[in-house]
Amino acid sequence: MISLPVANLAEAKFECIFGRGCDGICCQNGRPPLSPTDQARIDPILKDKILPELRPEARKTIEKMGYLSGRKKIGMPTLRVTQGWCVFFKEGCVLHKIGAREGDPYRYKPELCALFPLEKDEETGEWFVRQKGYNGEFWDLFCLDPAISKKPAAESLKDELAYAERLEAAQSQPPLSDAS
Repeated sequence: MISLPVANLAEAKFECIFGRGCDGICCQNGRPPLSPTDQARIDPILKDKILPELRPEARKTIEKMGYLSGRKKIGMPTLRVTQGWCVFFKEGCVLHKIGAREGDPYRYKPELCALFPLEKDEETGEWFVRQKGYNGEFWDLFCLDPAISKKPAAESLKDELAYAERLEAAQSQPPLSDAS
């Protein structure tokens, strides 16, 4: 049972149809920001696990310039894009695929990508489901249009909601101290 309070969960609609009519448009020029925590999960596996699975042009880009671009969003560097796609996209998210093979599809995926379309308003601290016409949503994706996506978000986003709840729980834990 998910207890995470989400402002518009009762009325939100969302269904990801990747591979069933959507080729991953959210990964096309999305450029999510990566936190230091995201980077710390990716860096150790970049060479051995990630690079071999990438599109050739994405691999070359990362080997030459790295996976982070010079752009910043919310004060953090963003993922690099090559040929219009996130460098980690190859018939889906490579980070998601590697994590899924290891038992957790969110293990290496940037938090913002793993949570999509669930988002936390940094000003209010309130969670919400991104929807066309809600909270100034700027991205005009069909999956964010409740007139098109008929599936209740409370049903379709169970994994994302559980992940957000785990993140919230981890952030509310006091830091471990070195007891000497």
